[in-house]
Amino acid sequence: MNSAPLEVQIKTLPLSPGVYLYYDKKDKLLYVGKAKKLKKRVQSYFTKNHDSHRIRTLVKNIARIEHIVVQTETDALLLENSLIKSRNPRYNIMLRDDKTYPWLCIKKERFPRVFLTRKMIKDGSEYFGPFTSVRTVKTLLELVKSLYPIRTCNYDLQQDKIDAGKFKLCLEYHIGNCKGPCTGLQSEVAYNRNIEAIRQIVKGDFKQAVKYFEELMMEYAEAMEFEEAQRIKEKLDVLTRYQAKSTIVNPNISNVDVFTIISDESAGYVNYLQINHGAITRSHTMELKKQLDETDKELLELAVVEIRNRFDSQSREIYTHLNIDVGEELKITIPKLGDKKRIVELSQRNAKFYRQEQFKTIKIVDPERHVKRLMAQMKADLRLDEEPRHMECFDNSNIQGTNPVAACVVFKNGKPSKKDYRHFNIKTVEGPDDFASMEEVVYRRYRRLLEEDEPLPQLVIVDGGKGQLSSGVKALDRLGLRGKVPIIGIAKRLEELFYPNDPVPLYLDKRSESLKVIQQMRNEAHRFGITHHRNKRSKGAIETELDNIPGIGEKTVVELLKHFRSTKRVKKATKKELEEVIGLSKAQKIIDYYKKHED
Repeated sequence: MNSAPLEVQIKTLPLSPGVYLYYDKKDKLLYVGKAKKLKKRVQSYFTKNHDSHRIRTLVKNIARIEHIVVQTETDALLLENSLIKSRNPRYNIMLRDDKTYPWLCIKKERFPRVFLTRKMIKDGSEYFGPFTSVRTVKTLLELVKSLYPIRTCNYDLQQDKIDAGKFKLCLEYHIGNCKGPCTGLQSEVAYNRNIEAIRQIVKGDFKQAVKYFEELMMEYAEAMEFEEAQRIKEKLDVLTRYQAKSTIVNPNISNVDVFTIISDESAGYVNYLQINHGAITRSHTMELKKQLDETDKELLELAVVEIRNRFDSQSREIYTHLNIDVGEELKITIPKLGDKKRIVELSQRNAKFYRQEQFKTIKIVDPERHVKRLMAQMKADLRLDEEPRHMECFDNSNIQGTNPVAACVVFKNGKPSKKDYRHFNIKTVEGPDDFASMEEVVYRRYRRLLEEDEPLPQLVIVDGGKGQLSSGVKALDRLGLRGKVPIIGIAKRLEELFYPNDPVPLYLDKRSESLKVIQQMRNEAHRFGITHHRNKRSKGAIETELDNIPGIGEKTVVELLKHFRSTKRVKKATKKELEEVIGLSKAQKIIDYYKKHED
């Protein structure tokens, strides 16, 4: 154990490629990293000002440094991956798919069997996979068994036992699924030819199988054996249909791995496609849980090594969208257009769909984790100092300048908190003036919160562009809250987000969750404001009809509407009907009023 001060430990590090390990005072492993030059990489942790709280905490807890020197950076990447998986350090990326995957096995034996398994036994047998779906393996098995009859029994088919007649034909032979090698009805050469064809299909090479069946079909047809030719044609159709399901744009693309990544604040999602002879033979997506502020490039490099090791990839070329460094022996291609570019885009779509599925699952199974992730994402996207757990959005509503009102909706943890919604009647502004109205309601809202010592929001949103935003900023300025409460404006046309004193708007991805929450708040504020405005206009219409009748007060109006349900019915009511509800004197006043207006 190295007990020297950290400064000394860093100075003695070599300028070679390798892996470094950080330990705390209790000698617990905190972090494993790789480097082209160990000394420079480790020094950077202690000389840079880190924005991330987690990195600052990590550096603060480092008490001891170990290192392992290797020959190349590729070796460092492999060793880093191995150590992370075996030791699971607290601050390293977490690989979140440690399942036991199914494999397709071609057993090493006379007359090899082909079957699905989850265990790899090192006995010389061939294993293809792992596959991410058992259904995929079963479909593949059904395909090869429909094309090539192979045995399913577990007999030891040694030649001396076959010659001695130790085995009998079973049901599989009689229904056409096996050619009877156990009794010498099929030679080992013929059986192995089928196994070789199966091997090629499993690898994704359909060319030889298609060619073989086409030639065989023509031979039967020329020999007038049309039933056999039809049987081969059916097999050829099965093979062609299966191939069509996985064929991509350009069949000349072969023996290539495709890797892409999308990420958010908490995790990266890496999709892997394996392509052989123009067909996608494997697709797999991995989630990598971030522990520090790892870049997409760092996450992807780790995932490439992990996935290629797991799936035993022998491809020498990788298509991707980032300039990654995973060893000199691999060719990295970043396609700009054409079929190769489309393959990379397909991989990115797979990663996005996987991420959406994970979010939906988390939302149902673990709502707290969903909220935490959403808040962290909004904090990053909107450039806030803290998570916007409490947000408020304002919207003005008036039609042709009448009955101006405003609405304030409140969201907590990304969801509407309807009990906290508030609506405002505009009091100090004459006519339709959106800017002045916005300043009034923002001022009134936060003056009230300050007076009642209620918590202030972590984000204020105003519906509108620069004008409405500047009005909201003025209101906060008057209350001494400018700089203490973040405020932004959202313009409807292009969904631009405006910030105070910043002439350039922020554009979020249209599919961004942060933008969707802001749009939901804006729409909810609009709905709430319109409803209040409609109610106010309706009330105004009632007031002009009945409240203008001399001698009829508010209490009488309420009694009339409770009984007759509308002003129209009040107008049509007879004197006797009115008298029963409000008495003779008031009934006569209503009759006289409507008669006068009719005349």
